[in-house]
Amino acid sequence: MIQEFGAGIRTLIRGFGLWRTRPGLMNLGLIPAVISILLLGALLLPLIFGMTSISAWLTPFAEEWPAPWKGLLRGAVGFVIVAAAIALSTAVFSALTLTIGDPFYQRIWHAVEVDLGNPPPEDGGGFWTALGEGLRLVVLGILTALLVLLIGFVPLVGGILGGVLGVVLSGRLLARELTGRSFDARNLSPADRAALFSGSRARVLGFGVATQLCFLIPGGAVVVMPVAVAASTMLARDMMARTPLAALPPALPPTPGQN
Repeated sequence: MIQEFGAGIRTLIRGFGLWRTRPGLMNLGLIPAVISILLLGALLLPLIFGMTSISAWLTPFAEEWPAPWKGLLRGAVGFVIVAAAIALSTAVFSALTLTIGDPFYQRIWHAVEVDLGNPPPEDGGGFWTALGEGLRLVVLGILTALLVLLIGFVPLVGGILGGVLGVVLSGRLLARELTGRSFDARNLSPADRAALFSGSRARVLGFGVATQLCFLIPGGAVVVMPVAVAASTMLARDMMARTPLAALPPALPPTPGQN
């Protein structure tokens, strides 16, 4: 399992190679990411800067508590709220960026498919497909944020558990969303996709968690988004090579570096 988790991380690292081989194409992928991060920043920054007031408003019962307990409680509440907001913002950022930048990311996806050989005869979906999948990702992101918020209020360990859970669940959502383009192009059924994810759970999780952690680095989401699109195509090809399906051509090759 650890080896497979590491393989997922290495898949994301392989995606950075396109900055060397296809710099012009990858630069195009920065444009929608910049637009999305600016829009989300305008919403998140007021929340972060106003967290002291929000925490105090949510915990009026602690107003008369002695130091340091009042500060610790309100700090923990603020941390949980920020963790939930980040989990939701990751889903919104991905959905918004993939929808706005669908023509750019379609070109990145196609370039990787061609480089790997045996590309699918169809494209990876259009604007309306990206919009529908984006809305689904936002809904799942809201549910994830609510779960992180609830877990976060568990005494003593809630803050840590909520933060870790947010990274894991958000990463899993990212991996599923980003690999969808390759599966859509091959008209795979929900049952086939479930079989593919079942056969590569740890690898998918490693890729998703690594991507999510990169998104948390200031400015990382902008640079990593086109990388994640390229790497997710490699991941999808790995998954299809590891779990052959009747709907796929028998000669589908694995990507270089597959274990």
